[in-house]
Amino acid sequence: MSVLLGNFPLWASLLSIIIAQFIKIPLNFLTNRTWQWSLMFSTGGMPSSHSSAVTALSTAVGIREGFGTSQFAIAAILGIIVMFDAAGVRRHAGMQAVVLNKLVEEFNHVIEGMRTLKVRPREEKAQKLKELLGHQPIEVFVGGWLGIIVAIVTNNTIFAA
Repeated sequence: MSVLLGNFPLWASLLSIIIAQFIKIPLNFLTNRTWQWSLMFSTGGMPSSHSSAVTALSTAVGIREGFGTSQFAIAAILGIIVMFDAAGVRRHAGMQAVVLNKLVEEFNHVIEGMRTLKVRPREEKAQKLKELLGHQPIEVFVGGWLGIIVAIVTNNTIFAA
């Protein structure tokens, strides 16, 4: 158990996720003037907790194992893939969700209009798709820097040798 508690890369990454998720709440308040505590457990938004986690992991592995090691190379490449995915594939999936939600909304409007006819179509209600899946490039960038900072600060404070 003490080995797990002393695992600096693990704790730096987890702390980075928690901090990134928490930051979303006051940032949302500044832009929308509402406290939305559910953002603590949601995907997407500023900053990217995915990017923050993988950069914290890579930085922590680099600090502990060395930036020239295979362990750092593995962490860095997986981090780049996650960050690319967050800003690319997942963001586009969110954009598709917006379009699909609009189509479902328009379809339901047509169905409501057809209710005045004698022929009644069966009820078609689709669950709304989650639209905030991925990140804007700036959200990935800020999340990445947050992870690096969290790893360095964590190393110099909590895990200082």
